[in-house]
Amino acid sequence: MAEVVDESAVDGRTLYAKISWRLIPYMFLLYIVAYMDRVNVGFAAMDMQRDLQFSNTVYGAGAGIFFLGYALCDLPSSLILRRVGARIWIARIMISWGLVSACMVWVGSSRSFYLLRFLLGVAEAGFVPGMLLYLTFWFPSHERARAVAKFMTATSLAGVVGAPLSSALLKLNGVAALSGWQWLFLFEGVLTVLVGISVLFVLKDGPDLAEWMTPEERSWLKNELRKDQELYGATQHHNLLDAFRLPAMWLLAGVYVVIQIGVYIVNLWMPLILSGLARGGGSEDASLIARYATVPYLLAAICTVVVGWNSDRTNERRGHLAGCMALAAVGFAWAARANNISVALCAMSLVAIGLWSTMGPFWALATRMIGGAAAAGGVAIITMLGAVGGFFGPYVTGRLRDATNSFASGLYLVGGLALAAAGLSLFANSTQRQLAQRNDH
Repeated sequence: MAEVVDESAVDGRTLYAKISWRLIPYMFLLYIVAYMDRVNVGFAAMDMQRDLQFSNTVYGAGAGIFFLGYALCDLPSSLILRRVGARIWIARIMISWGLVSACMVWVGSSRSFYLLRFLLGVAEAGFVPGMLLYLTFWFPSHERARAVAKFMTATSLAGVVGAPLSSALLKLNGVAALSGWQWLFLFEGVLTVLVGISVLFVLKDGPDLAEWMTPEERSWLKNELRKDQELYGATQHHNLLDAFRLPAMWLLAGVYVVIQIGVYIVNLWMPLILSGLARGGGSEDASLIARYATVPYLLAAICTVVVGWNSDRTNERRGHLAGCMALAAVGFAWAARANNISVALCAMSLVAIGLWSTMGPFWALATRMIGGAAAAGGVAIITMLGAVGGFFGPYVTGRLRDATNSFASGLYLVGGLALAAAGLSLFANSTQRQLAQRNDH
C-alpha cells in the first residue's frame, strides 16, 4: 500500500531554503572548478603566446575550438545523463575533462593546442545542461531564477578565485623544468579529477534519494513541480522532439548565442585587452593584470544574485533579461573606446554585470515550458548553440585584432549583437507568455 503522508505541515519557503543549502554550495564548487578549467587558457595566454609563438588568430581559434567539441557532444551527453543519472555522469564528465586539461602540459604546437582544446570540449559536453536540468528536479519555475543565479555566480566567482590562483601558479615558471602556464594546467586538471571523484559520494540523483528530506517534504515538492509543469505547458511538451518544435526555444537560443559570445570574449580576451592598455604605461605584468581582472567578476557575482532574486520576487523575466543585455551592449561600446586600464576595467565591469546577470531570468524562462526528455533536449540545444557562439566570438575577435591591431572592431560588433539580443529577448518572452495563456484556457 502507498504510504500516506500529511503535507499540511510543510512550509514551502523553509523547504526551498533547506534544498538550496544542501545543493547549491556543492554545485557551486563543481561549476567553479569547471569554469576554471575552461577559461584558464585566458590567464595562460600571454605566456603561451610568448613561449609557443602563437599569433592572436591561433590563440583565438584554439581558445574557441573548445566549443565545437562541446557543441557536437552536448545533446547526446545530456540525454545520457537523464538516463543514467546525474551522479554517475557528472562524475564521468569531470574526471575525463580534468585528465584532458592536465594533458595541456604537453602542448607544443598549434595542432596539439587545437586538438586538446577540442577534446576538452568533448569531455565537458553535457555538464552545464545537466546541472541546469538537475535544478529542475528540485525547484519549480517561480523559484528557479534564484537557484540558477546562485549556481551561475560560480562562472563569475571562478574569475575571482581563478585569477589569483592562476597568478600564483604562473610564478612557478621554471620549477621542475616546467613553464608557469604548464603548472597552471597541471594543477587545475588534477584538482578537477579529485573533485569529480567526490561527486560519486556526494550528489543525489533526485528528491526520492535524498535521505535528508522527510516523506512529507518529498510528496509536497512533487506536487509543486507537477502543478508548475501543468501551468506552463511542460506536461504537454515532454518528448525530445517538442524541444525542436517550440519557436520560443529557438528565439531564446539566439539570445544565448550572443550571451556566450560576450561571456567568452570577457573570459578569454579581457586579460589581453587590459595588458595591451597597461603596457602603454609600461609597469604591469601578467600577475597584476590577473588581479585587476577579478574586479568585473566580483561585481558580476553580486549583481547576478540580486537580479535573480528580483526576477523571482516579481515573477518577471522580460525586462530583466533585456535590460541586462542592453547594459552589456553599453559596456562593450565603452570598452572599444577605452584608452587606459581604469576605463577599460569600468567598461568590462558593465559587460560582466550585464551578461552574467542574465543567467537567472534566462534559465527560469527557458526551462519552465518543457519537461522530461524535452527539458534535457531543450537545455542542450540552447547550450549547444551557445557553444558555437563561444567559438566564433573569440575567433573573430582574434582575427580582427590581427587585421586592425585593435580590439575596438570586435568589441563594437559584439556590442551591436548584444543590443539586438535585448530586443529578441522581449519577443521570446512574449511568445512564452502566449503559450502560458493558452494553457490556462
